[in-house]
Amino acid sequence: MINTNGHVPSVLCVRDVRMRFEPKRQPAVQALDGVSLEAPAGMLTALVGPDGAGKTTLMRLVAGLLRASGGELTVLGINVATHPQKIQDRISYMPQRFGLYEDLTVAENIDLYADLHGVTAQARAERYPRLMEMTALGPFRDRLAGKLSGGMKQKLGLACTLVRSPDLLLLDEPTVGVDPLSRRELWDIVRQLVDTQGLTVLLSTAYLDEAEKCGHVIVLHNGKVLAQGRPSDITSLATDKVFVAELPGDRSPRGVQSRLLDEPDVIDAVPDGGRVRFVRATSGGFEKSDALRDAKVSAATPRFEDGFMLLLRRVAEQEHAASIALDRPLDAKGGEVAVHVRNLVRKFGAFTAVDHVNFEVRRGAIFGLLGPNGAGKTTTFRMLCGLLSATDGELRVAGADVRRARAEARAHLGYVAQKFSLYGSLSVLENLDFFASAYGLRGTRKQQRIAWAMEQFELAEHAQDSSGELPGGYKQRLAMAAALLHEPDILFLDEPTSGADPLARRAFWRRITALAEQGVTVIVTTHFMQEAEYCDRIAIMDAGKVLAEGPPGEIRRLAEVAEGHEPSMEDAFIAVVERARRENSQERAA
Repeated sequence: MINTNGHVPSVLCVRDVRMRFEPKRQPAVQALDGVSLEAPAGMLTALVGPDGAGKTTLMRLVAGLLRASGGELTVLGINVATHPQKIQDRISYMPQRFGLYEDLTVAENIDLYADLHGVTAQARAERYPRLMEMTALGPFRDRLAGKLSGGMKQKLGLACTLVRSPDLLLLDEPTVGVDPLSRRELWDIVRQLVDTQGLTVLLSTAYLDEAEKCGHVIVLHNGKVLAQGRPSDITSLATDKVFVAELPGDRSPRGVQSRLLDEPDVIDAVPDGGRVRFVRATSGGFEKSDALRDAKVSAATPRFEDGFMLLLRRVAEQEHAASIALDRPLDAKGGEVAVHVRNLVRKFGAFTAVDHVNFEVRRGAIFGLLGPNGAGKTTTFRMLCGLLSATDGELRVAGADVRRARAEARAHLGYVAQKFSLYGSLSVLENLDFFASAYGLRGTRKQQRIAWAMEQFELAEHAQDSSGELPGGYKQRLAMAAALLHEPDILFLDEPTSGADPLARRAFWRRITALAEQGVTVIVTTHFMQEAEYCDRIAIMDAGKVLAEGPPGEIRRLAEVAEGHEPSMEDAFIAVVERARRENSQERAA
């Protein structure tokens, strides 16, 4: 185990803690199994790990909301098992689903939490102005919480959490579902609390670049601690094992990445800035495989994510995610237009959510639709799928006019919603049976397609499990399996990896790559900018308009970075959106 070497006092001490859940009529779950760790005072500590690692369970134990099955746990020098209320009086906890009241305004939500915590009028007078300045919510005090964007809701949740001055702040995946701009703003707030106020923060995150910015990191897997220490300690595990492959122009980074994952010595591989970045199990020289033919391979500086993936691959049950095979591969060689969008408009009363949007997607391509929360991406998706009528414009999908023949268009489409939209009370098998019937499948063909879905998405071991109780990665698999039952030509994926851990995201993109290679057209929205590298083309939206559109390489060149710094997709995204907002602000002021 990697551990920290220092003399910083610990705010949190966990010794051999175990947590076992024994629900009725279901197998017992060992959520934590002999966990020992510490969180140093005045520091930002990150909890990272796959779905089901035990991160949220540990958070709830620290907050005194659960009682451990065994072991010792002290917070701020207080035994949590014997004095949970004393802990709760001195900490603040923001869970994944923070309880905002959407029919109350920003100010009313903050007042409500101040009332619940007994914050005095004098303390409010001192604290509220700092909270409004820190979160930039001052201009929105009278706006209903339900009318805020996702990023603003997270900032309001953080403000409500901080209405009193805690000695320890717990944040459970605070940036899930938040766009890069809002994510950066949230991180600025957290860093300010740590750097200027000396606050101790324990947070869990699905973003490994966030963990890399922390002072201390703890890696969990299957209820056990794999490693803990400085992020650089984890990163160093990948020393001399990370490489980048520059490819000739006729080779797709996405395709090379997928093939590299089949090689026994390759731990991880991702498209990265038009190249392929990969991690080997061993250091030193190696012979080029067929996947790397004609590629220029060179050593790369390791990142935290590389060391993290090495740790997980040592203990993961399955080395790499399986691909996927269609019953009837589609012909993508013709390259005809599968999705045609021209001057698309959607208004809600006086508000224009989608403002003359234009783009085309060719068959077998992956098209990424990116943008901040509230940019109009989901509204565009819902119109493309025939779930929402367009106010104006042309909209053709798989040759069908969506505005005039919705039923015909829908027969060619599969749709995975932003939030898990299947029936949580039904089992995996019951959900597949229901959706197969809804898509008009009957008899032998229906059974064949269900069997295909169970095999291709490796759902057999969870066939009788309630779908609402599945781990996040399996929920994602089930949702995609249901969307593909009727063999659609086009697959729409609305933020399908939001909240998913790195292993689940790798598995997801392996399947999407295979679908595209077999002719399925894919349109996807995502807040993980690294995932945009899997796309053939991307469009960046804000305020209902397309601000930039093109291949990832062209979009990256729009970034504003210091000389010598290699631009990332996140740099480009932030630069494009901020530039457009500045120009709009200047136009309004003129």
